Amino acid sequence: MWIIYAFGSALFAGMTAILSKCGIKNLDSRVATAIRTIVVLLFSWLMVFIKGSQDNIKDISVKTLIFLILSGFATGASWLCYFKALHLGDVNKVTPIDKSSTVLTMLLAFLFLGESLTILKLIAMISIGAGTYLMIQKQKLPASSASSKNHWVVYAVLSAIFASLTSILGKIGIEGVESNLGTAIRTIIVLFMAWFIVIFTGKLHLVKGIDGTSWIYLILSGFATGGSWLCYYRALQDGLASVVVTIDKLSILVTILFSYVFLKETLTKKAIIGLVLIVAGTLSLLL
Repeated sequence: MWIIYAFGSALFAGMTAILSKCGIKNLDSRVATAIRTIVVLLFSWLMVFIKGSQDNIKDISVKTLIFLILSGFATGASWLCYFKALHLGDVNKVTPIDKSSTVLTMLLAFLFLGESLTILKLIAMISIGAGTYLMIQKQKLPASSASSKNHWVVYAVLSAIFASLTSILGKIGIEGVESNLGTAIRTIIVLFMAWFIVIFTGKLHLVKGIDGTSWIYLILSGFATGGSWLCYYRALQDGLASVVVTIDKLSILVTILFSYVFLKETLTKKAIIGLVLIVAGTLSLLL
């Protein structure tokens, strides 16, 4: 059953990237992240009350709470970096780097969770890494502007690193708590972190200038993220972290398809080969 939840997470995650890209087109990425988090928070706590797991809060151990908080901070950092990268770069370039967190997650799961690192996993890691490299198309820019235009790469890499930490910390944190409740608690941390950064950077005034279309995309993106999270952590609670994370990364197929249909972003032959390698490496982990 957890595999079905993992695939559900991938579907919603793929939708999130496109909706977010549309929502932040004319908006500061940090403000957009903070607004989306409000929607995710409401959605996640609604699911808690529907499941009736709110009474379990008093039974959460200190260790579980600490790891949920740490996971929340890692998630917040990953989101901020990811949506900054989306704001600066194309979806079909940013997403492959973010999804490469699979490789780091497998290594961390081996080191800290005791999950096995087989030959098949090593081959998959190499395939995913090579595919990611092929999908990153360098822009032909003047030397004077190349540095500033490629800042999205730095944010995308940081997003992948924090996403890996989120998976490991989240896996440990939800071992002693119902998955919906764990997700809702983590979201509170992300919300405070996101709005603190908005206020600290003096961007709060930008909220008043958000147009109606951006509001719609941001809200829809928040719902998609909420759906992805709930499926993801439900799968993570029962399944292997390395496999759940891997299936979740198949959202790249949804993202690439939607980026072509709605954003008119196309892939080169080199990038298509890279995408095939990423998907092949990902699917091999399900054998």
